Amino acid sequence: MGWTRTTSHVANGDDVLVIFRAGDAYISPTWYPSKHEAHRQVPTWNYRVAHAHGRITVRDDERFVRGVVARLTRTHEASQPAPWKMSDAPSDYTDALLKMIVGIEIEITRIEGKLKLSQNKERRDIVGAGEALRASGERVIGDAMLACAAAKTE
Repeated sequence: MGWTRTTSHVANGDDVLVIFRAGDAYISPTWYPSKHEAHRQVPTWNYRVAHAHGRITVRDDERFVRGVVARLTRTHEASQPAPWKMSDAPSDYTDALLKMIVGIEIEITRIEGKLKLSQNKERRDIVGAGEALRASGERVIGDAMLACAAAKTE
């Protein structure tokens, strides 16, 4: 992992919080069947997230940064018809860019998963919103809501 030198504002051993988002979506009250009966629903925002707490180590060495960037590039380019490689760009250009990146490692001390999937609602309302999300292409939160509804015991 890394960031640019202009955002380097932590020191070795500092406690940090890294937030990993796993989808979020606006929820319209019109998607809840119960809204049409009692009109007691309002818009909300549903999400899934993980909070990773830990201690940071700043890795300000070119070899570490180059290795991280190379691995990230291979991972994200793998699905391309003609994957880009770091060697595709002039080495003086990539060398200059890599000098602007500060590598970091985080020793995770605690992870907390958080989610809001309308789990406080009736099963039919969760299903209604989940299906509406899926129909609009918001599959990540839509699928998560439908799984939540399937597991719900009323």
